Amino acid sequence: MIIPVRCFSCGKPIGHLWEEYKERIAKGENSKKIMDDFGLERPCCRAVFIGQTDLIELVGKFKKS
Repeated sequence: MIIPVRCFSCGKPIGHLWEEYKERIAKGENSKKIMDDFGLERPCCRAVFIGQTDLIELVGKFKKS
């Protein structure tokens, strides 16, 4: 799944935050602190980030050429 441009429930733009979120998680920061820094207060927006699984590379292996 690719991160949506806007939150499914409230419509807040969140897509531009995904790359920085991934980088900061890789560095070992706490996900709650990162989302607080981004200003994501609603549980619907937070759920999009917490529930996101990056499968693009895995799915790309099965693409017919």
